[in-house]
Amino acid sequence: QVQLVESGGGLVQPGGSLRLSCAASGFTLDYYAIGWFRQAPGKEREGVSCISRDGSTYYADSVKGRVTISRDNAQNTVYLQMNSLKPEDTAVYYCALRFAAYDSSCSVSYEYDYWGQGTQVTVSS
Repeated sequence: QVQLVESGGGLVQPGGSLRLSCAASGFTLDYYAIGWFRQAPGKEREGVSCISRDGSTYYADSVKGRVTISRDNAQNTVYLQMNSLKPEDTAVYYCALRFAAYDSSCSVSYEYDYWGQGTQVTVSS
């Protein structure tokens, strides 16, 4: 059945890098926009980035310049490359898919249809 599985999280020192992956099963990504979200303890969920069907992207100001979202439809996988990580990046990171056949662009404020279980990212010395 439909499933999204995040991986690649872990403990990293400030200034380090991580590459998060989101593998989709049960459907193909061609007609979906993909979003990455994060939630830290005691904080509201935050939209980090999204990528549309045609490859246009959005990045939150908090991560702009340090994060790159990408998609590999052939592998049914979405990636979030994170560089120059800061302690404030510590959170559980979730990928999410939105059926986007009628969308002209992506937005983290749109409703998303499928969510992964999340992967923990901890940035600390």
